[in-house]
Amino acid sequence: MADTKDVQLADDLSKDFKRLETEISQKIIGQPEVVRLLITSLFCNGHSLLVGVPGLAKTLLVQTVSKCLSLDFNRIQFTPDLMPSDILGAETLDKERNLRFIQGPIFANVILADEINRTPPKTQSALLESMQEGAVTIAGKNYTLDKPFFVLATQNPIEQEGTYPLPEAQLDRFMFMIKLDYPSYEDEIEVIKSTTSQQTGEVKEVISKEVILNYQKLIRKVPVADNVFEYAVNLVTKTRPDGEKADPIAKEYLEWGAGPRAGQFLILAAKCNALINGKYSPDIEDIKSVAIPVLRHRIVKNFKAEAERVTEEKIISDLL
Repeated sequence: MADTKDVQLADDLSKDFKRLETEISQKIIGQPEVVRLLITSLFCNGHSLLVGVPGLAKTLLVQTVSKCLSLDFNRIQFTPDLMPSDILGAETLDKERNLRFIQGPIFANVILADEINRTPPKTQSALLESMQEGAVTIAGKNYTLDKPFFVLATQNPIEQEGTYPLPEAQLDRFMFMIKLDYPSYEDEIEVIKSTTSQQTGEVKEVISKEVILNYQKLIRKVPVADNVFEYAVNLVTKTRPDGEKADPIAKEYLEWGAGPRAGQFLILAAKCNALINGKYSPDIEDIKSVAIPVLRHRIVKNFKAEAERVTEEKIISDLL
């Protein structure tokens, strides 16, 4: 990173990340890894899928992040009867009998797609264009969404009844799949204390929209050594059981491996991870630190893995 302005911006990113972490931790107790990944995906202009049982503060987490970043926030509750127009908006006739477009909740900076797997694939796919292009098309007209645009979808791993699994094409649009676990014993006591008393810690705005957009541009400029590119691509190709570079673990336990988008997200996330930690270029350790959330939803286990209860995390850890 030769430009002194960029170096200064990189230093600011690292400081702002720590300030964001501190501010968010006032409301969200004991989830530092989840917060790190969420902020990383935002700085990389990516989207995230949050998976966890009900009651783990997924919605509160997203609301808190959007407040700290001074971004417009909309929550869409996905239900079996939700229609694409309920997300995108629709054209209606006004008093003068002219067609007028009424914007749907997708027109915000941060979208919480709550329980995304409760709605049929037709409605889920209404998000695809907006996630990929940052725009929506209604009745042949293209509407650009305000930047930054960030979709956070939540999904409960239990209650399979009345749910529609996300298609692979949709899953691949998410930079990270972030799993939320139950808090530790000490953290849970802290959570119960803070949520059953009059304490209402309000979070402050830490970063403006413009700064986020500058960080997104900066991450694209971060230089990457050839050996880091090679490591990322090797890791992705090792997951493909039919490929010539397939790892024995992939051949034994995987039906499908990750596509090229996995490599792109590994590099972008590693760049951001390096900047967060005060480095100006990522190394192999940065790839390793983001590999599980980038790859876990891009590999498909086979029957043997299901029967032996081998998790995606175990497979990726072994590949690393």
